[in-house]
Amino acid sequence: MNEIAEKDVINIENMIYEIDGKEVMLDSDLAQLYNVATKRINEAVKNNPDKFPRRFSWILSDEEKSNLWSKFSTANISSMSRSNPRVFTEQGVYMLATILKSKTATEVSIRIMDTFVKMRHYINYNKNVLPLRFLLLEDKVDNNTKRIDELFDKFNPKEIAKNAIFFQNDIYDAYSVLIEIFKLSEEEIIIIDNFAGKELLDILRIIHKNIIIISSNINETSKSKYIKQYNNVAFINNDSYHDRFIIIDRKRVFHCGASFKDLGKKCFAINEIENKIETEKIINDVINICSIDN
Repeated sequence: MNEIAEKDVINIENMIYEIDGKEVMLDSDLAQLYNVATKRINEAVKNNPDKFPRRFSWILSDEEKSNLWSKFSTANISSMSRSNPRVFTEQGVYMLATILKSKTATEVSIRIMDTFVKMRHYINYNKNVLPLRFLLLEDKVDNNTKRIDELFDKFNPKEIAKNAIFFQNDIYDAYSVLIEIFKLSEEEIIIIDNFAGKELLDILRIIHKNIIIISSNINETSKSKYIKQYNNVAFINNDSYHDRFIIIDRKRVFHCGASFKDLGKKCFAINEIENKIETEKIINDVINICSIDN
């Protein structure tokens, strides 16, 4: 473990506490890491109660608060606060980041989830020198490693959709990943989908990038209404492709097994094509289609 990675792990590990057998983080610590006010963290939960069941987040009872303070005197708990702090499990941290939707929240949440994964490796190689607190966490970290790894891999924007599989009714997660892929773009997004429609346009209208949609079955009514109000999308009528693709800045190519109007309705996968020869071939072919249309 290099010095920077180890420092990140230890810093965040010091903010993870065990309460009733669960590893949690305080709202005040997350606010500090996310660089927002603590009240914004709690507002996010208040405005989205269905996304934060008690197993994800809860407000400490007086007894829990007292026990936490007695065990960890350095815990970031204000004695002046009129209310008890809220805590988040690792699942709660993941859910919180999807709501805050800031670059800082995303990057910090990746570090937090990465910490749980790294803790396992750190423990395995340092059992004889680790403090008791690390050893008490060992079994629970091992038991949850697979679940945490899955969350981490699915959430990491740098590795997003390298191999993302979605099952029936994973509609929210599927569209969330699609949006994260679009966010990777700095200048241009090219979308190939023969059934591009309203569902896709509803997402694209708030993306301020140059967008090209290549499709053989564009709804002319939706297209006409969209063009009258928005000017970020160019439409090309072409049926050269059967499958769905997304090209980001003419550098990265993603393949999608389902039409964008049907994401999450049935089991499908989104993955990035990493073979450089295939990627370049697709990009060059699509650029040629765009140039012919122009």
